[in-house]
Amino acid sequence: MHKVKKDLVVIGGGPAGLAAAKTAYDDGIKDVMILERDFELGGILPQCIHNGFGLHHFKEELTGPEYAQRFINDVEERDIEVKLDTMVLDVTKDRKVYAMNKKEGFLEIEAKAVVLAMGCRERTAGAIGIPGTRPAGVLTAGTAQRYTNIEGFVPGKEVVILGSGDIGLIMARRMKLEGADVKAVCELLPYTGGLTRNVVQCLEDYDIPLMLNHTVTAIKGEGRLEAVEISEVDENLKPIPETAKTIKADTLLLSVGLIPENELSKKADVVLDDRTGGPIVNEGRETNIEGIFACGNVLHVHDLVDWVTEESQIAGKHAAKYIKDNYEKTGRCAEVKVGKNVSYVIPQKIELEAGDRKRIPLYMRVSTPLTAVDINLYADGEKLYSFSEPFAKPGEMISVPLAQKTLDDLGNLDEIKVDIIEKEGN
Repeated sequence: MHKVKKDLVVIGGGPAGLAAAKTAYDDGIKDVMILERDFELGGILPQCIHNGFGLHHFKEELTGPEYAQRFINDVEERDIEVKLDTMVLDVTKDRKVYAMNKKEGFLEIEAKAVVLAMGCRERTAGAIGIPGTRPAGVLTAGTAQRYTNIEGFVPGKEVVILGSGDIGLIMARRMKLEGADVKAVCELLPYTGGLTRNVVQCLEDYDIPLMLNHTVTAIKGEGRLEAVEISEVDENLKPIPETAKTIKADTLLLSVGLIPENELSKKADVVLDDRTGGPIVNEGRETNIEGIFACGNVLHVHDLVDWVTEESQIAGKHAAKYIKDNYEKTGRCAEVKVGKNVSYVIPQKIELEAGDRKRIPLYMRVSTPLTAVDINLYADGEKLYSFSEPFAKPGEMISVPLAQKTLDDLGNLDEIKVDIIEKEGN
């Protein structure tokens, strides 16, 4: 066994891990190690060759590989240690990381702090239990994206897509550009799960049908997919048998949700939030285990990589403070609770009297599409203030700033609650 000690270990070399490592380094922590199981850094971004990245963070439009490369360059310029093709097997609550690679064998890394940045994974056909046979040609949208953009293989010629998450919308356009006949994008819910801009640019601009309140009720084919049966669903999301129709297809792409990758978090006894599938954290992105932080899609699924970067900088900054023994925690916390129409809020806890911060961004999503809304913040039942937005959609994350001065003025505080309400008359 090869044993080493490090100030900071970052698990995951995608956009979250890269931003956290860079930020911690710039805040004075030079002994940083990034562990990445793939053969290259960048996470999912190298296969995302479409544009639309970086508008918030870099104030310009980049492709996924371009966005990733900027952070890869930052890491290389700082000579941050990176171990590729390295699989992390275990993380303990006393911050020992066990990993393995071909070159060094079994590694035990003792860290002063750990940042969890493992990303997320896609739900598969087995996860949602579609009836029918199990032929070739049924795959997740992300796998199809990798085949097409990295490996150079087009998955099929006649395509149906189930789910309207961003990757499903983007792959509808990608398949169309590769010459495939994209028959339809089917969505179980009465609204899309992705960004509005992707609905417009990927479906409407290419005349790809969007079938809301529809799902795949059967997969047909021996050896290779031959057709799928789709049906309309009722208000309880149950298929209506008399609406079933068969669509000829050799490929079914699934864009039916993402799951934060938290097997390692569980091994370290990190407490997870049932709403997000990721760890419960405070405003510094520290979990319930002292010195273990989480950021990016392992914490909650983001719609924009720019938000991943912003959040990971928070985690990197506070991990650096913790290592330098400058992370002030008084033990006085306010719980952040979800109110009406809110599916979750990050962070779930806020340390009171926590030093030099100016504001705490609260990230949240609505549980249903709304128009002309007020986003209301309450402190122990008393209304603090409101923000107005023209609309709110489950597929688009909302960020609301909470000023440190506001917390200081409140003094003792047990609970902050957020609700999002449509204005009267809508």
